[in-house]
Amino acid sequence: MAKYNILQEKAFAFAIRIVNLYKYLCEEKKEFVLSKQVVRSGTSIGANIEECIGGQSDKDFIAKLSIAYKEARETRYWLKLLLATNYISQEQANSVLQDAEELCKIMAKILLTVKNKLNSSSFNS
Repeated sequence: MAKYNILQEKAFAFAIRIVNLYKYLCEEKKEFVLSKQVVRSGTSIGANIEECIGGQSDKDFIAKLSIAYKEARETRYWLKLLLATNYISQEQANSVLQDAEELCKIMAKILLTVKNKLNSSSFNS
């Protein structure tokens, strides 16, 4: 049986929200440029997390999770831009931005922990 991974679950749920936002932007707002950017970066987070879970080494894990972290930060940018240009409301933005921020915090903590582990093990070798 597969082990539960909170980051994996949260990234997948976030991707669903982003896809739904994309559909809303295209169908209701007729916005096709920024929406494509946010759907690419927002769904890429989970895909990169899946890759890091299957990483071949700690360094591979760090590399893939770092990409997921960067994608989450990029997604925050697109969401803020959608808010600033009135494509989404403050209420819509707050909710999704909060989820993006939570993903960033979780990934940053994991990256710090793994990097510290690597540094201490190479120092002790």
